Amino acid sequence: MSSEQIRIGKDADMKLIRQYWKFEECVDGKEMLKKIERAGRTCYKSEDKITDDSARQFCLNMLKSGHHSVIEHHNITVRIITNRGVTHEIVRHRLASYSQESTRYCNYGGDDLVFILPVWMDNYALPLDQSINADALFIEGPSHLEAPDAFLYSLYQAELSYKYLLQEGWQPQCAREVLPNALKTELVMTANIREWRHFFSLRCSKAAHPQMRDLAKSMLLGFCSNIPAMFDDLYGRFVLRDE
Repeated sequence: MSSEQIRIGKDADMKLIRQYWKFEECVDGKEMLKKIERAGRTCYKSEDKITDDSARQFCLNMLKSGHHSVIEHHNITVRIITNRGVTHEIVRHRLASYSQESTRYCNYGGDDLVFILPVWMDNYALPLDQSINADALFIEGPSHLEAPDAFLYSLYQAELSYKYLLQEGWQPQCAREVLPNALKTELVMTANIREWRHFFSLRCSKAAHPQMRDLAKSMLLGFCSNIPAMFDDLYGRFVLRDE
């Protein structure tokens, strides 16, 4: 994770970070496959065929045969830090459990208001000694700015408005109406392996939103690194072939 402090005007510092994610618990991929194998072999009463290294091939056979209910026997939980626009899409995956930072109950009136830097602005850098002239913008508007600067200014306006409404006595759940999709949020998501495969098949594709796709491909790489076999075919599709 990296962050940038952007100064707009004389006194306002605005914090932007890049989205990231992490596993919420230790992921032992080999033990995960063994658990799935033990459950799956119940269907065939073939437990006597379990060996120290049979789990991987058994799980691959389940994927190949379409017997995907077997891979529902293990859940994986991650913590995702991204913007609210992305989480609005994530929570549409219904076969999962979610706990999300609430703008109703979280008060961002101090220094806690954070925005997510869009992936299409990764190559954009505001020089540290440069600031956007907010006073001129109030008079001229943002139309003379480059698009990235106009975006940053819109976040600045939202932050000022939100904090002003709090000062005027509005509750956080009311003042939140002025906050944009770029607002940083944290989401804890738990899903079984079958649903994670469904998630990656949709969210890693070229049809996905760029911010979502960037996050999902990063997660897919992490899942592939920690869990043998279960996501290798998706890695081939979305990373190697970039479908």
